[in-house]
Amino acid sequence: MKKIFRIFFIAAAFCSLESCNDFLSKDTIASLNSETFFTDETSLKLYSNSFIQNMMPAAADIAESNDSYTDVCATRNGLNMFTTAWTSSSQTGWAYTNWTNLYRVNYLLAHLSDVKGVPESRLQHYEGVARFWRAFFYFYKMRTFGDVPWYDKPIDQNDSLALYKARDSREIIARNILADLDFAVEHCDANINTQQADKWKSLAYKARFCLYEGTYRKYHSVNPSTGLAWSEDESEFYLKECVKACEEIINNGPFRLNENVSKTNYRSLFNSEGVNRAEVIWEREYSADLNFGHEVSWNYWNQNSQRWSMTRLMADMYLKLDGSRYTEDANYGKDLFPKEVEGRDYRMSQTIITPGYEREVSGVVGSYAPNAYGTLTGYQIIKYSYDDDRHMNGNNATCIPVLRYAEVLLAYAEASCELDPAQKLSDEIWEKTIRPLRTRAGVVGTKPESIDAKLAAYYGITSSDLVEIRRERAVELFMEDSRWNDLMRWHLGHLCVQPWEGIYIPGENVLMDLDANGTPDTCYGSGKQDGVTYFDPSQGTYALSSQGRLVYDVKRNWEDKMYLRPIPHTANSINPALGQNSGWTD
Repeated sequence: MKKIFRIFFIAAAFCSLESCNDFLSKDTIASLNSETFFTDETSLKLYSNSFIQNMMPAAADIAESNDSYTDVCATRNGLNMFTTAWTSSSQTGWAYTNWTNLYRVNYLLAHLSDVKGVPESRLQHYEGVARFWRAFFYFYKMRTFGDVPWYDKPIDQNDSLALYKARDSREIIARNILADLDFAVEHCDANINTQQADKWKSLAYKARFCLYEGTYRKYHSVNPSTGLAWSEDESEFYLKECVKACEEIINNGPFRLNENVSKTNYRSLFNSEGVNRAEVIWEREYSADLNFGHEVSWNYWNQNSQRWSMTRLMADMYLKLDGSRYTEDANYGKDLFPKEVEGRDYRMSQTIITPGYEREVSGVVGSYAPNAYGTLTGYQIIKYSYDDDRHMNGNNATCIPVLRYAEVLLAYAEASCELDPAQKLSDEIWEKTIRPLRTRAGVVGTKPESIDAKLAAYYGITSSDLVEIRRERAVELFMEDSRWNDLMRWHLGHLCVQPWEGIYIPGENVLMDLDANGTPDTCYGSGKQDGVTYFDPSQGTYALSSQGRLVYDVKRNWEDKMYLRPIPHTANSINPALGQNSGWTD
């Protein structure tokens, strides 16, 4: 056991840019006897499974991610980078512990040849698994810092050239990520019944990566690390690779979308303890029996937490069941909450509390209205929640999807649309992608005949098809660690800092009946009445807009340099060759 522990955690022998002493004090690669550990396929599997434990996103990474700081979700606090004077001295993420997982992966790749008697095809499978996780590691680093140093082998403590090298360009990093994912696609098993990397996860992750990089290159005219134009235009290349990956999954994969019209199917993907393997490609599993759970449901309901809440902008994106836009209704913006959410896309009532929502508490089932102590905007999220008080123990066992088939469909639609010179989506692809997602949510799924001018202006685009694709991504992937990355790649970071608006409020101290059961339950004001919760403006954060919209106000600031984080000052102090991202100073 000590040997296993050392192999998993001695990885701090990778370059420490936080402290030379920390780095030099760690045991070297020579202290690990890989020949006595990597002896058979079981040892390879055991070591590879450590990547799941150490690198796979946890529930909070998905449901409580940076999406919390965008235009679709309000929280009690803004992202620190938006609310404080952020500098390179404020930034972390470059200490040796932040590179440990890369060392672990490269250590396995360097020692696969030590294993004797294992067929070459099985060695290639484990190489594919390791390369998937290396791509996973570097995609995060690239999204965060842009240009970063690429390492494809474990670094010895005496290798000063490697330890203190300059950053490699984003172009090199992206190509290497794609090469790793392509190897994983070709050589990994096609087994969908584990949390480990396989062919289908690799294809789906490739689609996510290539869509990100293809659109990032298209909408960012310069590399934000350097402030200079890209060395070559590779946007089309990555978008085509995205399309290829999606087509392979759609045409040959084991996944299918449940198109039956349902008021429950969508939400069951997020609040069930089992895994729907027809739609979920990669998931983080939890177990009540093993007392291995997460706190997402508890955090969403706990009034002392961030109180994640949908914004009015997000609520406006849900279509009406007949396929029309609520934002074009004659009374838009003046409907009380029950009327506002009536007859809308069924995903809305599976994502936030709407009239008719019932919950069992202490064995008693009752209807519940959005609670002003649990939501900042009036749109209270229930997407990941139990409909009873099991969340109270803070040990929820619901499956948390990491990659879903629906995302593949949306990536296919978007990449195809972006590749078309006029940003048009063919009727054939629409029927394969957007229509079935809307159909199962009860919405008429025919392609709109006119553009949503309001949403087009918001995004700064003129393609009706692209507007609908972006709408669908927001609705389908709400609070799944998607929105932040979407805004970053579309060059729309400034949308993250607009006011967080909520429901329509007819006036101060006017009692409202949000669950439409005939009894007032909510009020904007500072009063006190049994059974009524208050959005209290005396707290200094609530206000009413001139249009009567509830506003939860956290002052935030955006600068274009924020598309990337700065290289930490401590890292540059030790290795000046790293340089600094454009717009940031040391």
